[in-house]
Amino acid sequence: MASRSLGGLSGSRGGGGGGGKKSLSARNAAVERRNLITVCRFSVKTLIDRSCFETIDDSSPEFNNFAAILEQILSHRLKGQVTWFGYESPRSFWDYIRVACRKVSQNCICSIENMENVSSSRAKGRAWIRVALMEKHLSEYISTALRDFKTTRRFYEDGAIVLGEEANMLAGMLLGLNAIDFSFCLKGEGLDGNFPAVIDYTPYLKFTQSSDSISSDEEELRTLGSSGSESSTPENVGPPFIMDENSWFNKCKRVKQKYQLTLEQKGYLEELLRLRENQLSESVSQNKILLQRIEDSDLAHKLEKEQLEYIIVELQDQLKSYQSLDQLSAEVSLSQTSLDPGQSQEGDGKQDTLNLISEGKEDTPSLLGLCGSLTSVASYKSLTSLKSNDYLASPTTEMTSPGLTPS
Repeated sequence: MASRSLGGLSGSRGGGGGGGKKSLSARNAAVERRNLITVCRFSVKTLIDRSCFETIDDSSPEFNNFAAILEQILSHRLKGQVTWFGYESPRSFWDYIRVACRKVSQNCICSIENMENVSSSRAKGRAWIRVALMEKHLSEYISTALRDFKTTRRFYEDGAIVLGEEANMLAGMLLGLNAIDFSFCLKGEGLDGNFPAVIDYTPYLKFTQSSDSISSDEEELRTLGSSGSESSTPENVGPPFIMDENSWFNKCKRVKQKYQLTLEQKGYLEELLRLRENQLSESVSQNKILLQRIEDSDLAHKLEKEQLEYIIVELQDQLKSYQSLDQLSAEVSLSQTSLDPGQSQEGDGKQDTLNLISEGKEDTPSLLGLCGSLTSVASYKSLTSLKSNDYLASPTTEMTSPGLTPS
């Protein structure tokens, strides 16, 4: 029984050891991811600060450190390439970028593939980082690659940075680099793919002690000295903490450079503000002129519309008067034919004459036109001729004439 219990205890210890190894490996992976992302954020900030004073190129230590950090992030848990014989050969992050960034509009993938002085895959990846920074599209490349989750899953193992939540933070951090003007030479030693990238952590591990911390350290030293021996006094403690003069001089120099840069930016912004105010005043005056022109044109259009409406009303009145005149002329012609039988007989005689002429001779166009003109004479008499007393006989005068009165 005792042996069994000891065996079970040893078995449980073995199981606990396996679980501890898994948890330890998971913790190490999480710490590794967090360290790389944090250092990348620090490197981006140092690049932005350095760009305020000088141009960032291949000789800048801040850029070299950033390139090494980004290369480490993109190479974190990258799968190897399996050959025909079953062996797994190492891969570079360029193999992933080349496939995942094809969808970026106007990408530089083909131009980097065709570079003559860059042969290895690692060198092409480093050249891509420099070209993307100069084009200000590095964040866009990374975002497009991370959105292609199927390709990312095919190239990276579980626990990789590009497969975790840190990937979104990476794309957001790289967006600030679009404000920097980079200048790189794509034929330098930085593209040598024979040596791996090494991150320099010392710029991010500097510790600056504050004044409160200095006073507390002095008090602690005094306390330790007094407790160690009764004869010890505060004068026996070492000299106080002294800052390096070079560090103060460098800080003052940087502050002065920032102040000068701020003054230059202020002058530029003030000049730009004056220019924009002048442009605004000119646009306001031009707007007033255009509004006045629009008002004048509207007034002219209204006057023209009123005149046209008045003309239309006059034309309608004239048309109505002409229609009434036509009706009056028709009534007068009917009254004339009814009151003047001799004229109607004369018209019948003319019609008979025309019929005889048409029976004796063949109809010709000239004769038909002449007949038409003769027959249409009575219908085209003017209104003034119809109203004259020479053609209209008054029935009252005929009835009251002495020759017609009965004897």
